[in-house]
Amino acid sequence: MSEKDFTIGGDLTVRRLGYGAMQITGEGVWGLPEDHQGAVAVLRRAVELGVNFIDTADSYGPYVSEELIREALHPYPDDLVIATKAGLLRTGPGEWHTCGRPEYLRQEAEMSLRRLGVERIDLFQLHRIDPQVPMEDQLGVLNDLQSEGKVRHLGLSEITVDQLRQTADLATIATVQNRYNLVDRDAEPVLDACAVDGIGFIPWFPVATGQLARPGGPLDELAARTGTSPSQLALAWLLHRSPVMLPIPGTKSVAHLEENVAAADLDLDGETVAQLSSLAY
Repeated sequence: MSEKDFTIGGDLTVRRLGYGAMQITGEGVWGLPEDHQGAVAVLRRAVELGVNFIDTADSYGPYVSEELIREALHPYPDDLVIATKAGLLRTGPGEWHTCGRPEYLRQEAEMSLRRLGVERIDLFQLHRIDPQVPMEDQLGVLNDLQSEGKVRHLGLSEITVDQLRQTADLATIATVQNRYNLVDRDAEPVLDACAVDGIGFIPWFPVATGQLARPGGPLDELAARTGTSPSQLALAWLLHRSPVMLPIPGTKSVAHLEENVAAADLDLDGETVAQLSSLAY
């Protein structure tokens, strides 16, 4: 395994720059994409470029993202790892509601298996821990799915360090997915805890650069000096930040996809890394 790879759960090796399939749905992560063939083209190009880790969720569409992945890529390459999630109900564009009832999580896992056209989900993530349902009940049904062979590895999303510690006796967690990027590092303690335990950390919204990338801003100047783009620098910094980091930038554009994937080959010098690390708001 090279430094560009990470092994999820000890047996699923993926390239550390993946693809997040949320943006291939309609506006507000709701309904069909405006450009159906464009969405299919992005997915196929990602695999052509060597991406072998795709992250999606039942709630993206809902269901649209998973269906597009199957349409574009099935039968899947042997090394392709598809991660999906359950635990958020959708009632309209931009509307998300936590639901961790065990019967619901099981239903969604079964439906994701059908939509993706697989016998086992490589990585099944609890999209949010539902505060209205005992954690042991939520993780219990995920354990059941795992023991039944329907799920290979388990992940959590948007959790705290305390919650990660609470789950240690309830399930074997292979990955954590929290918001984290160059300008939003609130999840730093969670990232550090994952690094200690060898848990993959999947930062969502990974290319956020905010005002740092404004014309003449510090990130804009760094990009000009290094012959890169602000988004490439943001992704390269994430990959440098920790060996357990698994960024999943998403896009509807093949050109942006190609730009993002190229960030995995950037070799940042120590000075550039230090400058980027100092840019947090």
